Amino acid sequence: MRRVSTARTSQQPRSAYAGLSRNQIVTAALIGSMTLVGGLLWILDGGPRPDAAALRIPALVATTGPRSLDAIFETATPLDTRRWQGIVIHHSGSPHGSATTLDAEHRDMGLSKLGYHFVIGNGTGAGNGELHVGERWLDQAFGAHTAGEHGDWYNRNTIGICLVGDGDRRDFSPEQIQRLVALVNELQRRLDLPATSVKLHRELAETSSPGVRFPAATLRRQLVR
Repeated sequence: MRRVSTARTSQQPRSAYAGLSRNQIVTAALIGSMTLVGGLLWILDGGPRPDAAALRIPALVATTGPRSLDAIFETATPLDTRRWQGIVIHHSGSPHGSATTLDAEHRDMGLSKLGYHFVIGNGTGAGNGELHVGERWLDQAFGAHTAGEHGDWYNRNTIGICLVGDGDRRDFSPEQIQRLVALVNELQRRLDLPATSVKLHRELAETSSPGVRFPAATLRRQLVR
């Protein structure tokens, strides 16, 4: 049985809406419900760094760039194997975009940077199946991706993966799903995560994310047991 780390940083989380007027709070909440369903609730990290700090692993069809997922474990801060207790899968809720556009949206909502640890492109703003390894993962920092009653725990202890696309309206590309399965499997192996620790956002909060068209059964069949 895995041990859940009870360690806490000295930095205390603060509300993403601190300092906003009532109207601004309502507007931000509406935007959040349409895209991330209010999942970006806390700022759990330090100040922003240049986007160049992130790592991008090209789409599987690419002929250049790193191909192995081993690169994701070359983190700036040593891999914190005791912190990570699971994985939560999301969609962006928009048909196009990239880690860069999501990062801008999250900053507009009061976060200091992209709330997810990983983003998988669909070919509309990043390569189809391209994997963006975010600053939070490279720094082994808390995420800001999950809503719901226990959202704070999931943000602190689980890895947030976002598929660019609207899974309520259209299917994700085969390249995205292939990359997602490979990434989840690799994280499971390295962090000793059972299949039961891999969650869809809709299982934790009042949201449909990653969408009704997300191939949940396909993913479940391929998880490491």
